[in-house]
Amino acid sequence: MTHLALPLYSWDNGAFIMIGVFALVIFGLIGIIMMMMNSKNKKD
Repeated sequence: MTHLALPLYSWDNGAFIMIGVFALVIFGLIGIIMMMMNSKNKKD
């Protein structure tokens, strides 16, 4: 049987851009959650 050396991940396909977009989405979600937690609107 031949040994196939296929890389599981390649950095050539814009991985840095994908990581940056993922980080922006996470920071956006955290920011929205923090804004919702700090809102002072109370039901009467």
